[in-house]
Order: sequence, then C-alpha cells, then structure tokens
Amino acid sequence: MNGKHSLHDIEEAEKKPLWQRLGWLALIWVGSVGALFIVASLMRLFMSAAGLTTH
Repeated sequence: MNGKHSLHDIEEAEKKPLWQRLGWLALIWVGSVGALFIVASLMRLFMSAAGLTTH
C-alpha cells in the first residue's frame, strides 16, 4: 500500500469491540503519562545534582 488506509481497513477497525478500542486508548495514555513522569524525574534529579532546589 501507499501508506493510506482504505475504507475496508477503517471498517474493520470500527468492528472491534468498544472495550478493546478504549483499552488501547488507556494504554497509550498511561504510557505517555509514564514517559512524562520519567523525563520530569530525570530533570529534577539533574537540577538537584546541579545544586538547584525545588523548595
């Protein structure tokens, strides 16, 4: 394929159960929040190591 989704692919995706589609949404959300937490924690760690405080 040329990278575009066909109407058949879209219809097949819409046939999946709602719980499965919401599950993927939740999984992606939890993954992105987790990644943000890791990046923020690393930034806080580096700032503490440089002598900066958060309070």
